[in-house]
Amino acid sequence: MHIDDTSRHYTTASGERRTTRCFLLRRSYRDENGRSRNETLANLSALPDTAIAALKLALKGATLIDAESAFEVERSLPHGNAAAAHLMAGELGLRALLGPACRERDIAYALIVSRAVRPGSKLSTVRWWNSGDTTLAADLGVENATTDDVYGAMDWLLAQKTKIEKKLARKHLSEGGIAMYDLSSSWVEGAQCELAAFGYSRDGKRGRMQIEYGLLTDPEGRPAGIDLFKGNTADATAFKTAISKVRDDFGLREVIFVGDRGMITKTRVEDLRALEGAGWVTALKAPDIAVLAADGGPLQLSLFDEQDLAEISHPDYPGERLVCCRNPALAESRRHKRDSLLAATETDLEKILASVTAGRLKDKDKIGIRVGKVIGKHKVGKHFICEIGDGAFAFRRDQDNITAEARLDGIYVIRAAGIPAATAAAGIVRIYKNLKHVERDFKTIKIDDLDLRPIRHYLTGRVEAHLLICMLAAYLTWHLREILAPLTFTDESKPEPANPVAPARRSPQAARKDAGKQATDGLTLYGYRDLLSHLATLARQVINFNGQRIEKITTPTPVQARAFELLGTPVPVRLT
Repeated sequence: MHIDDTSRHYTTASGERRTTRCFLLRRSYRDENGRSRNETLANLSALPDTAIAALKLALKGATLIDAESAFEVERSLPHGNAAAAHLMAGELGLRALLGPACRERDIAYALIVSRAVRPGSKLSTVRWWNSGDTTLAADLGVENATTDDVYGAMDWLLAQKTKIEKKLARKHLSEGGIAMYDLSSSWVEGAQCELAAFGYSRDGKRGRMQIEYGLLTDPEGRPAGIDLFKGNTADATAFKTAISKVRDDFGLREVIFVGDRGMITKTRVEDLRALEGAGWVTALKAPDIAVLAADGGPLQLSLFDEQDLAEISHPDYPGERLVCCRNPALAESRRHKRDSLLAATETDLEKILASVTAGRLKDKDKIGIRVGKVIGKHKVGKHFICEIGDGAFAFRRDQDNITAEARLDGIYVIRAAGIPAATAAAGIVRIYKNLKHVERDFKTIKIDDLDLRPIRHYLTGRVEAHLLICMLAAYLTWHLREILAPLTFTDESKPEPANPVAPARRSPQAARKDAGKQATDGLTLYGYRDLLSHLATLARQVINFNGQRIEKITTPTPVQARAFELLGTPVPVRLT
C-alpha cells in the first residue's frame, strides 16, 4: 500500500491559481495476466498533513510512538549563569591560579564560582550542591561534598594564599606601577570570633563587633590581595601590611601607593620615605589644608579664578607635589550638609533651653550632659558657643568659625611623591580618583554581587579563607562585568574629562542605553545581577524519550546567545 498525491493545480478563467487537494490510499497488485494494477482503498484528502505524514511513515515500516506518553522531561536545572562564570574562570586560568590539582582545589574552585553566581553561607552552598538543584556541583564533581570537606578546602586554600596573590601581582602590578589600597569592615555574627572587636563601622552597624580587611588592587580595580585585621585596627596601621606585602611578598621595589587621607598619614609617609623607590599619592586632612590657606600661605582662593586645580609647593612637604583642587559641586554639597546639621543641632538645643527656662532642668552638670549628647550627635559642636550655669543656659552660633570653614568648602589637596616628572597635575588627580575602583570592588564584595556580610566564622584562618574566596570571586566578577557590559547599563566608553576635578559624566552612549533600555543591536538591557538571573533560565534538561535519556540545552534567547558570543564560545552542555 502507498499514498498517492494526485492534487491538481490549475488557473481559472480569471487568472486565479487554485489547487485541488487529493491524497489517495492505494494498493498495488498484479492481475491474472501479470499486469500491474492500483486499487484505491480510501480518499485521505480530508486528513491533516501531520496525519498523512504519520501514515506515510507507518507504511514504510517506521514505529510510531505517542509523544505525550513516550517523552518525559526528568530534570530541568539552571545552567547558563554557572556556565558563563565557569567559562570566564577558564579564560582567566582560575583553577591553575589556585594551586595543584586535588580534591581540595576542586571544592575551593566550586566555592568561588558558586559565590559569583549564588552567594550564600557555606552551609547553604553545600545544601545547594547536595540538593542537585544546580548543574555546577555535578559537573565539577562536588555534589557529595560535606561541610567538613568545605572547611578542609578552605584550610588548603588559605595555605595557597601567598602564592595566589603573588601570581595576581605579577599579572597586574608591575615594577614602577601603581597599587591602590583601601580598608573596609563587616560585622560579625556571634561573640566567639577571635578578631571581632568594636571599631568604626563602615556598615553603619553601631553596637556590633566587626572585623576589618584591606583590599589591594591595580589602578583599574582588579583585586590582587586582601588582608584581615582586628575590628578596631586603624587605617594607617593596616596600611603598613600593604607596604610589607608589596615589597617583601611580591618583590616589587618601585611602587606608587595610593590611599585616602586616613590611610596614608604623616607617619606612614615617613615610613615610605625610608623605602627606596616607594612613592605615594594621598590627600591632606582639613587642618593641614587650613595651614596652607592661612594668610600668606601658598593656597589662596585666587588660584581658582581661572581653573579648578593648581600645583603649589611648601617646605613642610619636601620633594612632594601638592595639587590643590576646588570642586564647586562638592562645595555646595558641604554647605548644604553643614546648614542642615546646624539647624538640627539648634532645634535640639532649643529643647534644652526650653527645659531650663521652664525650671525643669536646673543642675549645671545635667545641663552639660544633655548639651554634650546633642553636640556629639550632629558633630558640629565647634560651630556653637554654649554658656552653662546652674539654672542657666544660652547658646549661639560661632559665625567666625563657620565662615572660616565655609571658605574652604569644596577644596582638597592631593600630595604625591615618586610620580614621574612628566605627569601633569591633572594626571595626579586622576590617579587619586582611581580609588573609586577600590570602592566599586568593596561594593561588589559586600553589597551588589558577593554578599560577604555578615562574617559567620570564628577561627581567624577560616575568616581569612572566607575573605580570600570573596576576593577571588570579585576578581572573576570584575572580568564578567567587563565582558558582559554590552548587555548591561554599564558605561562602556566613559569620557575622559578635560577637567578631572569636575564631577564625572556618563557618555552619550550610556545615556541612550539608559533612556531606551536597549543595546545598540536592539537587545533588552539588564542590570548585572538581573542578567545572571536571566542566564540562569537557560536550563539543561534531562529528557527521557522512549527509554533513551538525552541531555539538551534549552534554546537560548537572543540575549543569552549574545552573552555567550561575548564569552567567545557556544553554551557548553557540561562544565568540564
